Amino acid sequence: MKTDAKKILEDAMQLEPATRAFIAETLLEGLDFEQDFEVSQAWKTEIQRRCDEIDRGTVTLVDSDSVMAELRKKHT
Repeated sequence: MKTDAKKILEDAMQLEPATRAFIAETLLEGLDFEQDFEVSQAWKTEIQRRCDEIDRGTVTLVDSDSVMAELRKKHT
């Protein structure tokens, strides 16, 4: 990875989760996929609702390692 990209990533990881989510969403939207992926209107609505909650800061984001650890604790 180029040094510039590594520095950008390091800097981005210091941002608030909602800001990182916005940046990630924007970068993903900017990719030029060869094939469009069909998404139902219900999923588009749900995705927008979740993104809005993240942007407003009304939800607490939990990293996958914490979720998996909690699940393992409950089911072992």
